[in-house]
Amino acid sequence: MSGVGENQLISIVPDELKFLFELEKQSYCDLKVANKTDNYVAFKVKTTSPKKYFVRPNTGVIQPWDSCIIRAQREYPPDMQCKDKFLLQSTLVPPHTDVDDLPQDTFTKDSGKTLTECKLKVSYISSSTTTQRSSDSGATNVDANSSETISTVQRLKEERDAAVKQTQQLQHELEMVKKRRNNSGNGLSLKLAALVGLIGLIIGFILKLTLASSPT
Repeated sequence: MSGVGENQLISIVPDELKFLFELEKQSYCDLKVANKTDNYVAFKVKTTSPKKYFVRPNTGVIQPWDSCIIRAQREYPPDMQCKDKFLLQSTLVPPHTDVDDLPQDTFTKDSGKTLTECKLKVSYISSSTTTQRSSDSGATNVDANSSETISTVQRLKEERDAAVKQTQQLQHELEMVKKRRNNSGNGLSLKLAALVGLIGLIIGFILKLTLASSPT
């Protein structure tokens, strides 16, 4: 008898059947059985609790260096205690042998054939365990997202304060420009008024001289 999950004829992946159960649902577990030889290999799957599991195919023939998938099905157990085991037997058969052509004593140890066996453990996994792991992972992600959100809010606040400060500075500069323009306009008006007044005085003085020089 060979070690768990592997022998001289075949390899089995995974080396342990793990059934993930949800309430009132059936669970499945797939096994990949690969032929590691240049010969045809027949296999048979047995279990310590045949009434609990539905295995297909439970018997088959694998061509050289080929593989097949075996599916084991299990209904939801009343409790999560499991002591079940699977046994996968394999033996060499003549080339081009079909599964329907296998003799009844193919997997009998007293038949004189070389028979190899692999034992596989069975374990039950509750969906609550997986959910808890997902929750823990989710909580970690939430914490990371919260830290990232806080950093983003802080950065946006700093950018907003800088924008407000720059806007206030621009408004102050604009007011200064307006005041300068108003002061320049007022100075020009005073100069123009003074010039008009001076012209008026000159015209009045000329008229006065003209009237004074005229004969009475």
